[in-house]
Amino acid sequence: MTQETAIFAGGCFWCTEAVFQSLEGVEGVESGYIGGAVPNPTYKQVCGGDTGHAEAIRITFDPAVISYDDLLDVHFATHDPTTLNRQGNDIGTQYRSALFPLDAAQADAARAGIERAATDWPAPIVTTIESPSDWYPAEDYHQAYWEGEGQRNPYCMAVIPPKLAKLRKGFSDRLRNA
Repeated sequence: MTQETAIFAGGCFWCTEAVFQSLEGVEGVESGYIGGAVPNPTYKQVCGGDTGHAEAIRITFDPAVISYDDLLDVHFATHDPTTLNRQGNDIGTQYRSALFPLDAAQADAARAGIERAATDWPAPIVTTIESPSDWYPAEDYHQAYWEGEGQRNPYCMAVIPPKLAKLRKGFSDRLRNA
C-alpha cells in the first residue's frame, strides 16, 4: 500500500482531526503545529499567538482509496475558509485556514481546490498556501482528542457535531463503514 501525506490547517485541530479520522482511506491523523518560527513550540506558546504556527493536522492516507483532491474538498466543506485568522470564537493566526503542500503536484491541487470551493462560499476564500516547514506533533493529550476528552469538553460538543453532520451530509460515500 502506498501512503501519502497531506497537511491542512482549518482552526482548532481537535475539530479538524475528528472530521478526517472518519474518512475511508485515511490511515492516520496527527495534530500538530506548522508554519512558525519557534522550534518545538508548546500548545500554550502556540495559543499565545506569537510563534507564527498554525494548529494543523497531518493526514496519512491511501491515494488508491481517497485522493488529495477529495481531502481538499472535505477540508473546504467542513470549516469556514472565508474568515481570516479565525474559526468561530477562535481568533488568531494559529487558527488560520492554510494548506501546506508537500510537492508541486499538491500545490497545483491546492490552487485548484480553492477554485472549486470558491463557488460554495458567499465570501472570498482567504485560505493561504504556505511552504512546508518543520512539523511539530502536538502534545499526546491532543491526539485523538474527540475520541476521549473531547466528548466531555463543552467547546468540542458545540463545534464538532455540526462539522460531522456536514461531513455525513456531503460525503457519506467517503465515510468508514458508510
